[in-house]
Amino acid sequence: MNAAAAEAVEKAIASRRAVRAFLPDPVDPALVRRLIELAAQAPSGTNMQPWRLRVLGPRTRARLETALVAALDDPSPREEEYRYYPVAFREPYLSRRRKVGWDLYGLLGVAKGDHAGMRRQTEANLRFFGAPVALMLTVDRDLEIGSWLDLGAFIQTLLIAAQGHGLDSCPQAIFARFHGIVRRELSIPQSEVVVCGIALGKADPDAPANRLVPEREPVEGFTSWLD
Repeated sequence: MNAAAAEAVEKAIASRRAVRAFLPDPVDPALVRRLIELAAQAPSGTNMQPWRLRVLGPRTRARLETALVAALDDPSPREEEYRYYPVAFREPYLSRRRKVGWDLYGLLGVAKGDHAGMRRQTEANLRFFGAPVALMLTVDRDLEIGSWLDLGAFIQTLLIAAQGHGLDSCPQAIFARFHGIVRRELSIPQSEVVVCGIALGKADPDAPANRLVPEREPVEGFTSWLD
């Protein structure tokens, strides 16, 4: 790989961040397919390639979003498909979580206790933030944690490939909270775990939420140099 190619890869990695408002500009289906082909080059243990991906067409997506938004008014408790976060946060994770939340909702003008503002943002999340491309990822339920690591590599490869092709993205874990609805509307069998969605498209440059740039820990904060 020459210096120019390395620089392009570094730029795609460094510029990628979660985008929470998209322009309506359509994305060529051929490009979406190419991004998926590139993501499929991600490594996996013994080449199992355990990822499963669904690309939502307009009718399917509209039906899913309608059902998801309607569920926001249902007070019934929901059981998450899997536990993404710890039951009790501790430092340094608690401070990091709080800061990114405060920074995001500060940009959105949503103050603590603003339930209408929170609902508005949750609804936007369930609508893939208006992105022209909506994806849903699952993994077979009988697979082990190694396959989840493989799925993570697939997701990251897809996000970086998209960034390299001039598209922005947002991986969305919220759909695991509504897995029953997602499963019903997308005909996903019980043998698969609803892991997350991904929104793809061009970022809306004028959206306040897209000004969020989360802080990253310096290398020294998480790396041990042995010998």
